[in-house]
Formats: sequence, structure tokens, C-alpha cells
Amino acid sequence: MKHPAIAWLLAACLALLLTGCKREQLHQQESYVFGTRVEVITWGASEQEARAATAAVLQEFDRLHRAYHAWEPSELTALNTAIAAGTPQIPVSAELAAMLTDAKAIATTSDELFNPALGQLIALWGFHTDSFTPARPAADALTAAIAARPRMADLTISGTTVSSRNRAVQLDLGGYAKGYALDRAAALLREKGIRNALINIGGNLMALGSKGEHPWRVGIQHPREPRPLASLPLRDGEAIGTSGDYQRFFEIDGERYSHLLDPRSGMPARGTQAVTILITPRPHAGTLSDAASKPAYLAGERWREYTRRFGIEHALRVDDQGRIEVTRALRDRLQFDAGISPASVID
Repeated sequence: MKHPAIAWLLAACLALLLTGCKREQLHQQESYVFGTRVEVITWGASEQEARAATAAVLQEFDRLHRAYHAWEPSELTALNTAIAAGTPQIPVSAELAAMLTDAKAIATTSDELFNPALGQLIALWGFHTDSFTPARPAADALTAAIAARPRMADLTISGTTVSSRNRAVQLDLGGYAKGYALDRAAALLREKGIRNALINIGGNLMALGSKGEHPWRVGIQHPREPRPLASLPLRDGEAIGTSGDYQRFFEIDGERYSHLLDPRSGMPARGTQAVTILITPRPHAGTLSDAASKPAYLAGERWREYTRRFGIEHALRVDDQGRIEVTRALRDRLQFDAGISPASVID
């Protein structure tokens, strides 16, 4: 699994970037949800307003975590059990139906590289547990899981009813739920009258308003070193997400096995250390910042093709040799950390 120092790096980055703040205008609260550290920072609101709004956000995170957990009892695991049993028509909540409809559309756009139906494969690799012993899956089990070809396209969603033509579909929204939670948090904060905030869910971030007279400034984590790769301003309504092989992984015999599995091979993806995408203001920006980074990561050298499919012009990739490629739009906003190798700029 990832090193604890790496897990907390973004917190340190944010602390450094916020060090010029007037503390009386800043309210910061954190918790541990979705298997990661979450943080909500508000600017300019009274302490009473900030505390009430932040509490509502953290309560919503807890609700989402319980409702859509991939292996502990939840609405999602109940749906997976029904799919495996061959139940023809499965009732779900309106929220889960909407999430699955959206996730299915994202999967289609990405040629099913974004594939939340791979829960069985994720479990085989040992990532459906909070504490596990690193091990490669048994070859026959891995072959069977790949041959079953579970895809989001196997689902039919009609109103609040779900059916699947493939019993091997086992849903895991781990590559979607953090982004969805960003959007829910932003909506709740706005409802509570908070105009300026930064929401951080394990490195997926969304900004509301600004930090006084300046935009929020955030760090992009270096995938191999305990320091930022670069920093950039994050403006009102923008969200940023990263998929990286350093976020959840184990090593055997010096080889790294990431939780980012390629649905075509059933193996952890190779060729890329990290992909970061920035979503400019649009509906569901948080959700897209989480989900759309996955196909770009899995696509390897074709990463830019998949960011274009989602209308994303701000993106960065670090390949398996540590070489950096960045789109022109994002390069114009980045301040690279000292000692970082020059990036190749692409359109």
C-alpha cells in the first residue's frame, strides 16, 4: 500500500500554500472518509457559519461512504448480490440510478476504459479490504474474471430499476464517488451561504470562490518523491483530479502493482506514473475530475485522445520514466517545483 508520508503529502502542500492567510478568516476541518483524508477549508465566513456548513459536508461524506461502499454492507453491495444471483429487476434509490446512468455514459465515452463494473477483478487483486497481504491473483481466477468481460454496457437502468445481462458485473464506484462527493459538497456549501471554499478528498480538489483577493493555490503531488511536482491557482468552480500508481499499490519482488487495473488485460496498468486533469467550471465538474482521469491514465501514450473526448484542455501526464507531458493550456498556469525536469508541451 502507499506510504503514509505520501498519503499526507497533499496536506503539507496545502498547509504551505495557505501560510499567508489571516487565520481569523480561515476555517479548516478534516476527517477520514472514503478510505482517505478529507478536508474542507472556508474563507471569509463567520466561525459559526463555517462550522455548520463544514459539519453538513462531513455528514454527507459519511452518508455517501456508507451507502456506496464496495465491500462492506451497503446499497451497492446489495445491488451486486442481486446481480450475481441473476435477479431480473432490481430496485435502487434514485440517487444510485442517476450515478450509474452517468457512470455508464462516461464508460461509453472512454471505450469502457473507465469501468466500474470490475469489482470482482479489484477484489481478486486484494484491493477490497482495508488491510491485506500483497499477493498476485491465482492465474485461473484472473483468466476467468477477464473472460467474463463485465462492462457498464451490460447494465440497463430504467427509472429506479437496474438489470444486468452479465452476472459477472460487480460495481465498484471507487473511481467515481470521490468526484461525486466533491459536487455534493460544493452544492451544500453554496446552500449554506459559503461562497469561498476549498474541498479536498484525498487529492481530488474543488474550489469555490477565492481566498481573499487571490485564487486558491494547490499542489500537484510528485508521483515518486515526497514533494509537489508543481502548483497552480484553482479558480471558482474548477476541480482537479489525479490518477496515479502511487495512490494505492503494493510491491512484490520490486515490482509495483497499482489499484488502477486495465480492463483489457486484468492487470495493473503500465506506462504511466500519474495523470492530472483540471476541469473548468461546468455541471458535475467534480465527478468528471475523478472519473475522466482513469481512462487517460490507462490509455498510456494515447492519453491526450481520451482527455479530448471529455473536452478537457488542462491535463498533465508523467510517464513510467518520469517524463512530463503537459497541455499548453495547463502549462500556462503551472509553477513547477525547483529541480523538476522540463515538461514537453502538447496541444
